[in-house]
Amino acid sequence: MMGRESAPQSSLFYTGINLDKRVRSDHVLRKVARLVDFDFVYGEVKESYGYNGNVSVPPPMILKLMLLLVLYNVRSERELMATLAERLDWLWFLGLDLDSEIPDHSVLSKARKRWGVELFRGFFERIVWQCVGSGLVDGRKLFCDSSLIEADASCNSVVDTQGLERYLNPAYRELEARLEAQEEQEEDKDDPQDSSPRQNVVNQRYTSTTDSDASVVRKGQGKAKLHYQTHRGIDGAYGVITATMIGPGDENEAHRLGDLIEAHHDNSQRNAEVVVADSKYGTTANFLECFDRGVLAHIPVLKQTQDQQERRRRIFPESLFVYDPQTDTYACPAGQSLRRRKHWVERQAFEYVTARGVCQQCHLRIQCTRSQSAGRTLKRHERQEILDNLRAQAQSRSAKRDIQIRQHFMERSFAQGKRFGLKRARWRAQWRVQIQDYLIAVVQNIQLLVAHAWPKPRAMLAKAMDGGIKHSQQWRSWFLLPWSISSDHFFRQFAFAV
Repeated sequence: MMGRESAPQSSLFYTGINLDKRVRSDHVLRKVARLVDFDFVYGEVKESYGYNGNVSVPPPMILKLMLLLVLYNVRSERELMATLAERLDWLWFLGLDLDSEIPDHSVLSKARKRWGVELFRGFFERIVWQCVGSGLVDGRKLFCDSSLIEADASCNSVVDTQGLERYLNPAYRELEARLEAQEEQEEDKDDPQDSSPRQNVVNQRYTSTTDSDASVVRKGQGKAKLHYQTHRGIDGAYGVITATMIGPGDENEAHRLGDLIEAHHDNSQRNAEVVVADSKYGTTANFLECFDRGVLAHIPVLKQTQDQQERRRRIFPESLFVYDPQTDTYACPAGQSLRRRKHWVERQAFEYVTARGVCQQCHLRIQCTRSQSAGRTLKRHERQEILDNLRAQAQSRSAKRDIQIRQHFMERSFAQGKRFGLKRARWRAQWRVQIQDYLIAVVQNIQLLVAHAWPKPRAMLAKAMDGGIKHSQQWRSWFLLPWSISSDHFFRQFAFAV
């Protein structure tokens, strides 16, 4: 007998409804709830709340809401709250019921401002250490790269801070006062990430009235837009993000290599043995810093790129000049000598030049220099012998293989991050974009935990019994997580990739 739909009529009472039964057993949020301990936030933010007044939304629920915002790449916080009542899985994950009151969207923005960046940095570091405890971080090989993030601001908001119009228009004076107040706040934060050098002179004159921290950057042949820049360090074992930081869009990424190596060590308690990056990181300072840290630098030499550019300009590259350590001179292709003239203290280099008038009379002058008044000059670093050995090692077969792996290894990580909103900033100001960056990195690392961590605990627990695990205090806290007391059915239920 064929059934027919009855007229829709809302029931006054619902009985026997259990959200836990409505959420399927292999749902990703079940795995996240088992893997991640959100209750740590109570101790981190207790100083941000008073002891009387209205009761706030529980901090773990706020952190879960922010995680949902990134995990499902919801367009806005208003849309997140509007959709929350329709999603039974979200309600279950947050510990709410069908008739529970939905928090207001402003709760999230207030919590970000109240908690600051430090809590989200701590959240990211806890997940990294959990990946270390699960055996997903080897720590010996670190891949580094950067990517641009489009700021939540239009280029129409960019103004010339040195133009005459700002003195004539009262709105510009109001803007100037607001920007000065923001600068004072940033100075009070004393964030060491803001000390990196900028390379775009345009951004020293032009600023955005919407987001003054964003920088005008032209990517390729496209239009100039306001951007931030994210810098990442990824472990070579499973692709766990062990270090991430946000900087201005016009920042030279080479200056962040040392910070990434340091953050990788602090977050994973592992010393990197090899660092792999592209040619933009192949500066003299980075090679020497890696040498001082005892790290192999598998990085294309930036000097070779400059030599190739000189060859295209039909100018003799520096590699054609032969150095004689006995006389401390260079011999040019024409056979003339370049002698030491000056010591650059800041660059830690010596300058070599020819005698006056030699280059002007040389028949190879057009192929050697474009200078009309002076001759060809060369600079030699104080530690040039070490640099030559490091650059030669960067051309080895293993280095070339790592550089080739880095290309798709890093691009895959950034491409996955764009699924969670890495392409464009959700909020304005650098510290808010840093929070977004931490949350995206947390989501990507949780994906790896869900995919690879489930079969691990028993084998690793047996290894711990044999005394093979160091850092006992951290490992002990890891084994006290919920999965260590779960049954065989739990492992069979969740031991697969998402």
